[in-house]
Amino acid sequence: MADTTDRTSSVREATSRSRSGFGWLRALLGFAVSGDSSLRESLEEVIEEHEDMHRGLTAEERHMLVNILNFGELRVDDVMVPRADVVGVEENASLEDVLRLYRESSHSRMPIYRETLDDPIGMVHLKDVLAWFAPSENETAAPRPPFSLRAIRRNVLFVPPSMPALDLLVKMQATRIHLALVIDEYGGTDGLVSIEDLVEQIVGEIEDEHDTDTGPALVRREDGSIDADARCPIEELEEMIGIRLVEEENEDDVDTLAGLVFSLLGRVPLRGELVRHPAGLEFEVKDADPRRIKRMRIHLLPPAEESAPTSGSEG
Repeated sequence: MADTTDRTSSVREATSRSRSGFGWLRALLGFAVSGDSSLRESLEEVIEEHEDMHRGLTAEERHMLVNILNFGELRVDDVMVPRADVVGVEENASLEDVLRLYRESSHSRMPIYRETLDDPIGMVHLKDVLAWFAPSENETAAPRPPFSLRAIRRNVLFVPPSMPALDLLVKMQATRIHLALVIDEYGGTDGLVSIEDLVEQIVGEIEDEHDTDTGPALVRREDGSIDADARCPIEELEEMIGIRLVEEENEDDVDTLAGLVFSLLGRVPLRGELVRHPAGLEFEVKDADPRRIKRMRIHLLPPAEESAPTSGSEG
């Protein structure tokens, strides 16, 4: 009990320090501003306009500093892996099933659940699976028990989507639990966040020997069409084609190209279906399953075709 109380106190103290963590920067740079928001804006101006104040900053250093400033504004649902992409394992899975999932996903941690992801009971770490294989150093020890995920499972954090990402990072550091499941208001699982997901918001993508290069999210073809990963942020396509696709009042409703197509059609489209956007685009679904879109091809329509109805909405 005392250990839990100490850890809770540590989380609160660390979070409090992180909230006022801009104080030393304020004193160092001589800003007489009120509030972290004004300080953040001032620091961004310093980074962009006065990079030679002490010494020249490289592009990577400027990028990382700006990411640090922006990190305080992120919520858990901004950085989480969506539920559709979460790789988990059922509590009664065999050793062969667990090893197969590790091989296919290349993850070191996976959530354990009963029947569905909406009933998680913890997580399994690859190191604990390997430790089960290790021979006992005590020759008189009892025979090794049959493999069971319940016997080697570890705790996982449960957090709401609205939790500040900075608070979650501090909590992971204090509790030494580096995997969190994002739980919605009804108790269902929305997604997953690892400590690597949080750190990548500051330093950029972290890839190891097992990560495969999936290539850019948007690839322009010779005929002018664009091949796209459905999880690509809408802003990236807007920047590429110079057309605004989402009205300002609706920006909080959709983030990805898949979400944009869902909002236009009102349902999950079928593979091969065409969905038109009023701005003069046509989304061709190249790969999808009953739950989500995976790949799409974007066609820029000639002006004469822009007023044509959305073919995907018929029927």
